[in-house]
Amino acid sequence: MHALAGEIGLTVEETGSAPSFDELVARHQQRVLRTAYRLLGRVEDAQDAAQEVFLRLLRNLHRIDGDPQAWLYRVTVNVCNDHFRRLTILPADAPRDCSDPGPGPDDLLELEERRRLLMQRLQTLPERERAAVVLRDIEGLPTRHVAAILGVEEVTVRTQISMARLKLAKYVRKMS
Repeated sequence: MHALAGEIGLTVEETGSAPSFDELVARHQQRVLRTAYRLLGRVEDAQDAAQEVFLRLLRNLHRIDGDPQAWLYRVTVNVCNDHFRRLTILPADAPRDCSDPGPGPDDLLELEERRRLLMQRLQTLPERERAAVVLRDIEGLPTRHVAAILGVEEVTVRTQISMARLKLAKYVRKMS
């Protein structure tokens, strides 16, 4: 019954039991991995970060009430910030694994170059700006959720995103 309840989307209040760790991983794994990738820019680093996030979820599962989505975003951002601080900055010409298949070779090359430039610049933004842009612009979360995840006011998130967008646009224009 519990597995079926999870599959059809019933909550703890409706079933009387919390989802298992495996169910939570299955439900949130892609979102955590995608967010980590967008924050770190490398698949391998994102996989390491996602693993750390789910280890922390396992350790803290008893403390989380309800849907852990906001908690997972917050921990993902924190783990990625910690990981990013430990990384040595790669030279600008270092290869990045940012491939994205496109309809044609010319489109693919142009898209790949833009993505590479954007990911390269995204990695140079201050932590808070990078997290705000990834969560709001790339993940599509509402500003109020991003503010709650980052522990700041909504106006601060809007300011961080605005500053980051200006920096990204200037960089892309300069490199194009």
